Amino acid sequence: MKKLFIIFFFFGITSTGFCQLKSSTFEEVDSLQQIQKRKIIVFIHTDWCQFCQRMKTTTFKNQEIIEKLNSNFYFIDFNAEEKRDITFNNQIFKYKPSGNYVGVHELALQLGTINNQIVYPVLCVLNEQKEIILQYNNYLSPKNFKLLLEKLEE
Repeated sequence: MKKLFIIFFFFGITSTGFCQLKSSTFEEVDSLQQIQKRKIIVFIHTDWCQFCQRMKTTTFKNQEIIEKLNSNFYFIDFNAEEKRDITFNNQIFKYKPSGNYVGVHELALQLGTINNQIVYPVLCVLNEQKEIILQYNNYLSPKNFKLLLEKLEE
């Protein structure tokens, strides 16, 4: 009986359409844009930001959001404190230390600075030509993020 329950439970989970959010790198998006043009949504965050972590566990775990992002956009999950060099849009961006074990990536500053400051989390939306069309620096609930995606799809 236990085995039968486990089998039904497993098939129940896999058949409900459960899928994971596809996240690309900046370099991958450069290549993907050659094949199919889509808007790019960059989620700029840090490991220490509570609101960033909350968005990861709520907004980006919502199945409707995952399906919309996977099918209509390129999504980049970007840690603003990433230390590797990143090539994007024919430019190389580097990590800039500002003290001991502290710093920020040039690309995070380029995409996430609003009113001369960067406040996490930041959502940066780029059009098909990789131009910034929207920046938003605050927590977005699943409900509000769905509304944003619907506006972007128009």
